[in-house]
Amino acid sequence: MRIHHECVACAINQCQKIVEMSLQGEKERKKAMLFSLKRAAELFSEESIPAVVGGLLFLGLYKFIGNDDPFKEYKRVSNEVARSLLPEFEGADLRTALKLAIAGNVVDFSTGYTPERLEKDIRGVLSQELLIDHSENLFSLLEKGGKLLYLTDNCGEIYFDLLFIKTLLREFPGVEVFVEAKEGPIINDATVEDLLEAGFDEVGTVVSTGSRLPGTPLEYSSPEFRKLFRSVDVVIAKGQANFETLSGLGDGRVFFLLKAKCPAIAREIGVPIGSLLCLNLSLR
Repeated sequence: MRIHHECVACAINQCQKIVEMSLQGEKERKKAMLFSLKRAAELFSEESIPAVVGGLLFLGLYKFIGNDDPFKEYKRVSNEVARSLLPEFEGADLRTALKLAIAGNVVDFSTGYTPERLEKDIRGVLSQELLIDHSENLFSLLEKGGKLLYLTDNCGEIYFDLLFIKTLLREFPGVEVFVEAKEGPIINDATVEDLLEAGFDEVGTVVSTGSRLPGTPLEYSSPEFRKLFRSVDVVIAKGQANFETLSGLGDGRVFFLLKAKCPAIAREIGVPIGSLLCLNLSLR
């Protein structure tokens, strides 16, 4: 997916939030925002992929302000709230677990989300139907066994991903699972460390993309990860950044699980904002 007109302002708005979270003095904040503006002008073009240029912009800003993980507390609270909700949904059926995994995708700093809203929003999303639902195609493929690569998105929602993966393995025990996360911190995305802390190593092999960039931009990933990506039978890709970085591949193995939270994503897919999706682009 290439940038839409909203993507530039969205990235700069996130930079402002990062600056305000990390710096106190007006002079320092102004310098950091001017750095962000200059760097954005260098990075963005009509052919840019939003998650890639946004990630490069944020990493440069992290270095400029001297804070390598501005979202550490936000991620901790997100994980804590989501983890506290899990016991209520243990033993969920396959359909409910799928919807919980998509519902968890509401946790997104870029849209101004506060994790304390999670319980109310999860219940609200569970009452919605998926606007595009290719889950039966996904489950038919998993019935055959093989390798599944699960691409995570944000902290907090990873606990619903864990529940979904456990449910998948209960229904499809012949599947070998690989779960991906980022090499290091970027906005509120899950890292390998976050997955290990949550216990994902008990359900599959935890792997790193070899990159800190949001989504899964293969050109920035490690050779080992690219080899794994090519070798698997099914890919489940969570969230908007994974859609942004993988939708252009034309890869029929990839199923996107997300909520269309912004105008650019909704427009790109052709759905209303707020739509819940289990989407395989080759099936549309």
